Formats: sequence, C-alpha cells, structure tokens
Amino acid sequence: MTASGCRVLVVEDHALVTEAMTILLEVDGHEVRSAATVEASVSVALEWPPDVMLLDITLPDGNGLEVIERLKDSGAAVPVTIALTGHDDESVVARCRAAGCRDVLLKPVPARLLQQHVRTWADVARQESSRPPRP
Repeated sequence: MTASGCRVLVVEDHALVTEAMTILLEVDGHEVRSAATVEASVSVALEWPPDVMLLDITLPDGNGLEVIERLKDSGAAVPVTIALTGHDDESVVARCRAAGCRDVLLKPVPARLLQQHVRTWADVARQESSRPPRP
C-alpha cells in the first residue's frame, strides 16, 4: 500500500468499464490491475495481492463470488471486497455479504461514488494491515 493509495484489483469483463475505473482509481493514486474472468482474477490476486478488490459478480466463466471462495481455499488473504452488480435485489446483496463482501454497489456506479468507496475501504485495509495478527 502506498502513502496515497492502495493496490486495487478491478474484476470486470467489460473492457470500457475496466478502463474507466482504472483511470479514475489511478488519478486517486492507487495501483490498479484488472482481470475479466474468475480464473484470471484468482491468478492476479495470488501473484499481486490487492488491498481492495472491485468484483463484478457476473463474469463470463462463473459467478464473481467464486473468486473470494477460491482465494479463501488457497489460504490467501482476501482483500477488502466491494461487489459490483447490476441486480438491485436484496437477495443478491445478501449473497455478496455472506460471501465476504464488505460493500455492494449497484452498476452503473457514478464515478465519484466509486472513488469515495474505494478511498474509504482503502483506509480500512490500511488500518487492518497495521494491526498485529489476532491470536
């Protein structure tokens, strides 16, 4: 994590959306990597552990929530995860939270709202990483 930003993994299968999010987040000082599938997301997260993950829950090769489960199964630290969904449905929000997402945003997410949420959760990730591990 840098002084001004953090590592953000954008998991999104629409290239233009990924590009726009990347630009917004880099302007805020974050390091950004992206992936468009469950497989690629897990691979990137294991090689380059992010502090915050923006996770589209509908991906071409499966449900984005599988990324969280696979990271847990591998023993990797699961980053602060913000789910991104186009489904305004309480059951979807409940599934995201049950899987470990800290926040759920409805797409399309306004740019300022996305930046605000990432800043807030980056601060949380920064605070959590500075705490000693629990016994």
